[in-house]
Amino acid sequence: MPKLTRDDDVFVLDLGDGENRFHPDWVDEVGAALDQVEQAAAPRALVTTASGRIYSNGLDLEWLAQHGEQLRSYVAGVQGLLARMLELPAPTVAAIPGHAFAAGAMFALAHDFRVMRADRGFFCLPEVDINIPFTPGMAALIQCKLTPHAAVEAMTTGRRFGGVAAAAAGLVDGAVAEDEVRATAIERARPLAGKNPQTLGAIKAQMFLDPLRALRAS
Repeated sequence: MPKLTRDDDVFVLDLGDGENRFHPDWVDEVGAALDQVEQAAAPRALVTTASGRIYSNGLDLEWLAQHGEQLRSYVAGVQGLLARMLELPAPTVAAIPGHAFAAGAMFALAHDFRVMRADRGFFCLPEVDINIPFTPGMAALIQCKLTPHAAVEAMTTGRRFGGVAAAAAGLVDGAVAEDEVRATAIERARPLAGKNPQTLGAIKAQMFLDPLRALRAS
């Protein structure tokens, strides 16, 4: 399960050492960690990462197959978490140690910045290949963070981007060695921790007004 620690002004949220799929309990745990970050006085920043080789493999399709009657509320909960990260009133950096797939990749995109392992792992939006169309909110999130060219390639081909290719396409902001991922993300977040939370939150809310509305519409 997710675990929140602190490195001076930077909170570090470890999403777990498994596939870190969006099981309802996992979503609640991440939400509780974000509560702690928001309630902390500034200076503060947030880095999310994972202790295994998977940042997140996205929706918990196995759970969903057994709870189909909860599809609407489940998707609303996932989109609510994406929206919350998108407008979190603190600087955010995703430290991606390996695979980030589907909603896991979207969760990373909801951060302000992303750092990924260069030599192993993929950043991928495979929905076109698993026959799950993007919701309007998810599409809006992706498109607000990527260039039109990168969004078309990522969303319509299902391409698996390695770290270097993901950085070249602008999906992530940097690709580094395995043992540098977390430290690089923390050092990227640290000088931003003093930003005023109210001002930063207001800027994000306005900057991402349309994606936030779309994510919270269902």
